Amino acid sequence: MCGIVAAVADRNIVPILIEGLRKLEYRGYDSAGLAVHNGAMHRLRAVGRVAELATRAEGLSAGTGIAHTRWATHGVPSERNAHPHVSGGLAVVHNGIIENYAEIKARLAGQGYAFASETDTEVIAHLIEHKLKSQADLLAAVRAACAELIGAYAIAVLSEKEPLRIVVARHGAPLLLGLGEDGHYAASDAAALLQVTRTLIYLEDGDIAEIARGGVRIVRADGSPAERPAHESTLSADAVELGHYRHYMQKEIFEQPQALANTLEMIGAAQSAAPQLFGAGAEEMLRDARSVLILACGTSYHAGLTARYWIEQLAGLSCSVEIASEYRYRASVPNPEALVVAISQSGETADTLAALKHARVLGQSRTLAICNVPESAIVREAALKFLTRAGPEIGVASTKAFTTQLAALFLLAVTLARLNDRIDAREESAHLTAMRHLPLAVGRVLELEKDIAAWAKQFAGRHHALFLGRGLHYPIALEGALKLKEISYIHAEAYPAGELKHGPLALVDQDMPVIAVAPNDALLEKLKSNLQEVRARGGELFVFADAGSEIPESEGVHILRMPEHYGLLSPVLHVVPLQLLAYHAALVKGTDVDKPRNLAKSVTVE
Repeated sequence: MCGIVAAVADRNIVPILIEGLRKLEYRGYDSAGLAVHNGAMHRLRAVGRVAELATRAEGLSAGTGIAHTRWATHGVPSERNAHPHVSGGLAVVHNGIIENYAEIKARLAGQGYAFASETDTEVIAHLIEHKLKSQADLLAAVRAACAELIGAYAIAVLSEKEPLRIVVARHGAPLLLGLGEDGHYAASDAAALLQVTRTLIYLEDGDIAEIARGGVRIVRADGSPAERPAHESTLSADAVELGHYRHYMQKEIFEQPQALANTLEMIGAAQSAAPQLFGAGAEEMLRDARSVLILACGTSYHAGLTARYWIEQLAGLSCSVEIASEYRYRASVPNPEALVVAISQSGETADTLAALKHARVLGQSRTLAICNVPESAIVREAALKFLTRAGPEIGVASTKAFTTQLAALFLLAVTLARLNDRIDAREESAHLTAMRHLPLAVGRVLELEKDIAAWAKQFAGRHHALFLGRGLHYPIALEGALKLKEISYIHAEAYPAGELKHGPLALVDQDMPVIAVAPNDALLEKLKSNLQEVRARGGELFVFADAGSEIPESEGVHILRMPEHYGLLSPVLHVVPLQLLAYHAALVKGTDVDKPRNLAKSVTVE
């Protein structure tokens, strides 16, 4: 849950390393560091932002180097725990968690190695140094060391004795290579390398690579040569620039109409959903599925919860949604006829990837990845794929990735329904027409920003909030509460409104604002009764209501009316004002919107 940048080039790579780290700031971190070689090894580390490291690196020049942003797991954020860690002329940066580090540390300490940090990473540096005593070169030593590591890692190693190359390795954490005209590079994310190249090689688990000015060499864990294809990234450096927006989160909220249009571009003017949108062989695999299992974490889990309503209502298939981090640690009952859907923005979410692999081990081979990153591990692991085409999402709090996931999942529900003869051609065409209107409909919701910002000012002094929804919109209430707590640090919970009397109502008083998602659907009258229960206890209501819902505004009852009711696709519209509410509440409170404390964008460790 941090970032790596490495470079070997015929020019000064220090600015490249620093700029690469800046592009990885969105991943979350608490310290940064670099090690470069320019006749001798130089290491710089700093707690806090990359800007502090950049200040310390002023005037430094080198042609080979590695850099890192750290999100603390083992040991507090501090300069001594910051990467790179060193041992006998080696410098190492590492993403991930080494599960057997204590065992290795004890053995190395017994052999005389001294440890200066609390991290699991430092054992890698000492272990590689130890292996160099019996191995021919750095790549062989890294390969021998990796054979002893248990856990997830992406590492980059610089040696004072071999200054014209860097060795990297990957297992369970993302790492890619960049091929440039004047040098070669490595990073955790393509965004860090767009400044120098768009030609990328995605490493696979077990790969170990040597980067030199003249080229790259990749081997497998057993030392045999590995050929990995090069890809031309379609992203541009401008795609990850802030532009005229105050924060990336605001930019990404307002990019949702275009992100939805891009995601749905493939249905064009079609009157039916082609199963091939989900990959070769999708028609047979989807037609034969007798149930659906969705695996996801965080915001993607909420997308899955929403999809359950669509899949069961439209396709008539039983659908279960599992928190990925829990699924593989319980004795579940596998169904070989189930379609297993893994949802992840990055495609590198460690728990979701592990859950997908576990499902396959259990004999569930019908797998589908819904993801925003084409060459990610989850996409490569699944038999089928659907790319959401949301573009780079930099803000830690996911927004456009969520709405595009919803669009993909609704398209899946319609496709399954048609393959199972649950809807006819006319109904299918109507659903696709509604999907094509989504970008325009979301654009109209965004016009409510000023009204939502005014509401947000009333939240600045609150410490708690309660979100309510029913049916399809209960997961949207969950997502609204998650957004508020993530970036404003206001404690928020979400409940199905019908559960109020079963506990949450005890929390309601004049200091507990209640945010309700109130679409004009079959459950509206039930929801109105729940809202009356809140008012009867002095609770202040903030209601996102559809036109025609007939919920009157009064003292203690604030109403914001949505531009239109959108039926089954209403969740895609109703989540947008909740995103804006969280964003503007965070603005009022002055929190770090794009990089909230303690959180990381890509959760690549358990």
